[in-house]
Amino acid sequence: MKVPSVPNILVVDDDAAMGQVLTALLSQAELYADHVTSAADALARLEKRPYDLVLTDLRMPGMDGMALLGELGRAWPDLPVIMLTAHGNVPLAVEAMKAGAAEFMLKPFDREELVFVVKKVLAVAERANSGAPALPTSTKLFGDSPAMRDVLDLVRRAAPGNATVLLLGESGTGKELVAHAIHDASPRRAKPFVKLNCGALPDALLESELFGYEKGAFTGAATRKPGRIELAHEGTLLLDEIGDVTLPLQVKLLRVLQEREIERLGGTTTIKVDVRFLAATHRNLPEMVQKGLFREDLFYRLNVVPIHLPPLRSRADDIEPLARKFALAHAKANAKDIELSPDALRLLSREPWPGNVRQLQNFIERLVVLCDGPTITSSDVERELARTVPAPSSQKEGEGGLDATRKGAEREAIRTALTRAGGNRTVAARILGLSRRGLYYKLDEHGLA
Repeated sequence: MKVPSVPNILVVDDDAAMGQVLTALLSQAELYADHVTSAADALARLEKRPYDLVLTDLRMPGMDGMALLGELGRAWPDLPVIMLTAHGNVPLAVEAMKAGAAEFMLKPFDREELVFVVKKVLAVAERANSGAPALPTSTKLFGDSPAMRDVLDLVRRAAPGNATVLLLGESGTGKELVAHAIHDASPRRAKPFVKLNCGALPDALLESELFGYEKGAFTGAATRKPGRIELAHEGTLLLDEIGDVTLPLQVKLLRVLQEREIERLGGTTTIKVDVRFLAATHRNLPEMVQKGLFREDLFYRLNVVPIHLPPLRSRADDIEPLARKFALAHAKANAKDIELSPDALRLLSREPWPGNVRQLQNFIERLVVLCDGPTITSSDVERELARTVPAPSSQKEGEGGLDATRKGAEREAIRTALTRAGGNRTVAARILGLSRRGLYYKLDEHGLA
């Protein structure tokens, strides 16, 4: 069993005392932290060793936090950054989020909230990257199959407007990348693109992330904090895993979509927002509507322009070019000169890839890292395929006559996770890569509740 590594965090603050406080706080939370007192030292440290997250002050002599954020975005685009400052306001937070900051927090900070935000950003980054370096959007969204040409045509036609887009498809098909493509091709491209994984947070935290809160709104709310909707003003907000939102919060989201206004938690002032909403889910929303798990009126508000991302197995023509591009990118990231042989490409094209493009990308990275020669052969592919632990198939019910196999594998995976977690459903959900709400949905589906 692989032992999870301790996340490494780089704290950047010209105040030595504050740096000591932050590193001690993170260490108490079982996170490893180093402290440097300038942006220049941070960049030099990052050249020598990798970090999982940067926690930086805004106001510093020489290069400030915003300039450092820009340098990090160019050199380490996958590295999440949390901005921490005593000089915060909504426009500054928007500027930081637009420049690529994962979070923006104010001093003085609540210690428990800071640790929670750090762990949340680390978890989101881990799920998004799955250990693989980020590739340019144009590379990730590559595909010349008829199915992908249809998707790209819909993106081209939908992007210039302001209509809400609902992105549907299995996990790993590239829904978030399509959302980025829509934003980048829209008139809002110079404004913030903000995203929120609705399945990664419990209800109370999800609501505060969406709407923000006033100081004193609840225990631990030491300062005012704008929500993601407010931060996306004049830009685009992606609500990922929208199918995991509970019914009470669905009502509040519906009001925002209808009225284009919000109130922060604990506040009394109505704030008008100009936001383009994109939503994504791997769930069957019409089926959830029939079961009373998703509001019909919210579904129709979201389903203005539906775009379905096809699974990789239904566009096998794209596997070879995708594999070549991933191999090239990962070879460059690992300082190798390596390529895939024609036999290896043919073998890759015959695989079903239930994890879709994300699984293919991670598999190619493993091949590149482990291959010693200049060419990845079919034997290398066969060896790594044999080492791959089968995952529950993500195929739809009834597709290819594999429904019973899929359900059995999924049920067994849930039982195994519950056993490993000692019956703790929160831990089991984390093992399975599900939200707690998603696990309950699966328990009910398989009669394990």
